[in-house]
Amino acid sequence: MGSPDEQIHPVATGAAAETAAQHQTPQDLIFYSGWFCPFVQRTWIVLEEKGIPYQYKEVNPYKKEKHFLDINPKGLVPAMEYQGKALYESLILCEFLEEAFPKYKPQILPSDPVDRAIVRIWVDHITKFFVPAYQRLLSAQEKEKQEGYLEELNQTLRKLTDHVKGPYFLGDEFSLVDVAIAPWVLRDYVISEHRGYTRIGVGAAWKAYAENLEKRPSVAKTMSQREYLADIYGRYLRDEAQSEAAKAIRAGRTIP
Repeated sequence: MGSPDEQIHPVATGAAAETAAQHQTPQDLIFYSGWFCPFVQRTWIVLEEKGIPYQYKEVNPYKKEKHFLDINPKGLVPAMEYQGKALYESLILCEFLEEAFPKYKPQILPSDPVDRAIVRIWVDHITKFFVPAYQRLLSAQEKEKQEGYLEELNQTLRKLTDHVKGPYFLGDEFSLVDVAIAPWVLRDYVISEHRGYTRIGVGAAWKAYAENLEKRPSVAKTMSQREYLADIYGRYLRDEAQSEAAKAIRAGRTIP
């Protein structure tokens, strides 16, 4: 018997469906996507931000079909095929797109090496502190744990926001820091409705930054309709999800 997570809606919806439909023509770059996944959305944002030609292919990573496992032995989305080579991991793919397609703008990493290092420092903060805090809060069942994880989440966001120049992390320039956190901004309604989180509870600066991120065209056009996420996040809220991220949080491991 398969995992209940296999029974997800099979394709993107809403704005994301319209975007996917525009990218069905074969290209040198094939983008393997799971419409529901925030890690996927990171890479998709960069593809749309830069206007890089790609072919969109929807897969269900919970079913682990052979061809997809040949592309990514981990069986995780996002993944890519480019000129016959397989690539994966969301942030690595974002940087790959920056380096492999230098003529496509805007840049998501600054030209200045110091600024580029600063961007990577804060992407690392999002990876190591914010995303795990979000997942722990989402899955926590006891009220006391939920309260503790909520404060942990708020603190990670306040620390990040202290360095946001506005409207985006670097100011007017949209960067990899914004890409790294934007998918969770679009999904923060889940913890708002079920875990006591509010943007204003983090602070006015975070609220303003989050609102700017969700209005960015490349962010909005890669997001499916909320109603189709309800089943998926319901399993997280009950701590029943079988994604690799959920398993890692449950076991106290780093999210793969």
